[in-house]
Amino acid sequence: MDADKRRQLRDAFGAFMTGVTVVTTNDAQGQPIGFTANSFSSVSLDPALLLVSIDKRSANFDNFTQCPHFAINILAEQQKETSNIFAQKIADRFSLVKWRKGEFSTPLLDDSSAWFECAMHQVVDAGDHAILIGKVEQFESCGTPGLGYYRGAYFTPYQNAESLIAGPNVVVSALIESAGQALVVKKESGYGLPSQTVNNRSVSETLKQVFDGLNIEASPGFVYSIWEDRQKKQQHIVFLCAQPTGSTLPAVQQGEWVDVHALAQLPVPDSAWKSLVDRFIRENAVGNYGLYYGDEVEGSVRHFFTPSHQEVV
Repeated sequence: MDADKRRQLRDAFGAFMTGVTVVTTNDAQGQPIGFTANSFSSVSLDPALLLVSIDKRSANFDNFTQCPHFAINILAEQQKETSNIFAQKIADRFSLVKWRKGEFSTPLLDDSSAWFECAMHQVVDAGDHAILIGKVEQFESCGTPGLGYYRGAYFTPYQNAESLIAGPNVVVSALIESAGQALVVKKESGYGLPSQTVNNRSVSETLKQVFDGLNIEASPGFVYSIWEDRQKKQQHIVFLCAQPTGSTLPAVQQGEWVDVHALAQLPVPDSAWKSLVDRFIRENAVGNYGLYYGDEVEGSVRHFFTPSHQEVV
């Protein structure tokens, strides 16, 4: 393939939005090494497998393809600089970031959205790359929003939430799910989600107030639904939120935990909330969520898919 075709193909691959990871291990001398990649994907739940690809031109190709363990660090929205550090040829990258050793001595980056410590399961030759398939031995998810990558640039879905505000009467809601349970609050007109009106606060400040009011530890993931209620003259922004991995369901000051499948039986204020609940039940069953954009009557849903296999350079 000539240079122009390669560039066009690379641009076409870049049309797929992904997250950003830093892949880490230790070299033969026990020194930490790593590189930035968005070529990450889950493979299997049983056994727990994931994959990432590495360019054969990488100076650390042999170290990664021959290592017994490696780690995948999924970067959070505020870790753009970390991504840049591991995407460049810097002599001592790890001196510029905070990190620690995992149970299998792989480097784990502090403040990552999630990390996976893996045993090498298989190395697959694939053209000018090799695919590293890892068996997940340890993992943790902090629930913080992940850093996005699209057409050669970073994007931060949660940090950009302020740009979604399109009027003076904005209501922010948190759709919090944990261990198959969803958090709901009882209102005069039926059950709904924990919510607050933005008023003079920012969206992030309002969402934090929602969490504080519930006395719960949770983090926003991405915007799940945006719709305009024309009758009530309100704009609704719903965030899909998560608790840290391993958290037990906490007692909340307001609201109650309900099995996701039982949500359909709860009385809700109106058809717009009924539609949101029904969609969440369907999407939660398959783990493939989308973003609704419209009004209280009609709109469209754009779904998010598994990241593609393209390395960040």
